Amino acid sequence: MEKIEIQFTLFSAFYSPLIAVFSAGFLKDEGIDASWSISPPGVSAVQTLEEGNAQVIQTAPSQAFSSLGKGEVPVACHFAQINEMDGFFLVGREKDDSFTWDKLEGAEIVLFAGGQPLAMFMYACHKAGIDFSKIKPLNVGGVAAMDQAFRDGTGAYVLQQGPFPQQLEADGVGHIVTQSGPLIGPNAFSSVAATREWLETDTAKAFTRAYKKARVYMNETSAAEIAANQSPLFPEIDEAVLATCIATYQKLGCWSPHIEITPEAIGVVQDVFEHFGTLKQRYAYDQIVTQPPAV
Repeated sequence: MEKIEIQFTLFSAFYSPLIAVFSAGFLKDEGIDASWSISPPGVSAVQTLEEGNAQVIQTAPSQAFSSLGKGEVPVACHFAQINEMDGFFLVGREKDDSFTWDKLEGAEIVLFAGGQPLAMFMYACHKAGIDFSKIKPLNVGGVAAMDQAFRDGTGAYVLQQGPFPQQLEADGVGHIVTQSGPLIGPNAFSSVAATREWLETDTAKAFTRAYKKARVYMNETSAAEIAANQSPLFPEIDEAVLATCIATYQKLGCWSPHIEITPEAIGVVQDVFEHFGTLKQRYAYDQIVTQPPAV
């Protein structure tokens, strides 16, 4: 069997289409034996791709902005979408069926210190018409540290990807009050990327066939069945909680069936980073995106 390594920048249920490509057997059906890993702290998945230690990575089209801003051609070719929506949830201490975004002004929120999660959240605040400068951000570290800090009583709210917010609810620690995605709308949030050289191979074509099947599976299979398949990969998350999370993402529409990253989605993500202040010029679609291998 052909062997490939898939590396995730973050590993959560939000990236279930890429998880499903190996966990549900689609790659094996194509004669590919896949192993997977999570990029260690301080090491970019793109670096792992450059070094040849991974063939496929989970990343984001916005990652290309850094290289393009230096006048360089990005090493990572973003050839398929994973999520076409922001997948973050805002969790509060109390159940709040009448939540409005203006309640965040003056509140302490456990947030990511930078990068796309912060850029997207700030854009959501902008779209909601609130003043982000009036929020009191608390930066405590990465995903695990943020979850633990909120559990330990830090902050009035915490921003997280599923299934961690759903587990907080199940544990009675907090309550999901809103999602960022509907405010921001469809955008090129996360992607599957590889090198140009690998995308020319027969293995890349086989991967693409498998990934297309995985996306259909994510939309047509019940959340409970998907959760039963992926639950061993999330040992700290209850299977029922994982199913609830997956059902929410299915309803959100972040896993649209097509794998291509659209020009419209790239336009919105550039809007987000212009607002964030790190994108000083806009780039052409084909500077950021590569089309999937023809299969």
